[in-house]
Amino acid sequence: MFFNFKFRQKKPTENEAIIGRSHPIETSVFHYVNGRSMSEPYPEGTERAMFGGGCFWGVEKRFWLLNGIHVTAAGYSAGYTKNPTYREVCSGQTGHNEVVLVVYYPEQISYEELLAAFWECHDPTQGMRQGNDVGTQYRSGIYTYGSEQNRLALESHRSYQDSLRRNGYGRLTTEIREAAEFYFAEKYHQQYLARNPGGYCGLGGTGVCYVSKASQVSA
Repeated sequence: MFFNFKFRQKKPTENEAIIGRSHPIETSVFHYVNGRSMSEPYPEGTERAMFGGGCFWGVEKRFWLLNGIHVTAAGYSAGYTKNPTYREVCSGQTGHNEVVLVVYYPEQISYEELLAAFWECHDPTQGMRQGNDVGTQYRSGIYTYGSEQNRLALESHRSYQDSLRRNGYGRLTTEIREAAEFYFAEKYHQQYLARNPGGYCGLGGTGVCYVSKASQVSA
């Protein structure tokens, strides 16, 4: 990890951010686990979701294991630098978060089910870190595509905050915002834990289950 300590706990402004480059960095073409293309165009009937929950190695695996997922990809978003590298993101000077793009079939898995996986796979109360991984690129974030995802994300935030408080946890630090451009991470980051089964995974949740509003009503 390569940190600029000034930006370890605070995002840079757009003027402070590294400029970046005009061309994308080299990455994988096909998903290592299922062999599907990771780039657009995606099949008809699929939708996109994007989440940040700490180191993207573990977060990506959490999502590719779900039924109804077409493809996943590790990358960078919610910052300023164009086509950033991993080293630049880890410097804290791009403003980006380590994120996972999830392309899914809504007829097979709902966005609320993706939100449940997101909330339960990390501790969203830790601010600019997850466990021993410290830095702005490890912040908790939901990056929405469209008004319906935004509504469901905000609703889930309120619901999960209530659950966490009842279990002794503090305030959620998750940012919820419209999805910005997604930049693919380098090839060796894609499906990292499938390529390296014994690799590092700092993923760890609170142990508090997410219960959707629909589930509460039906109960």
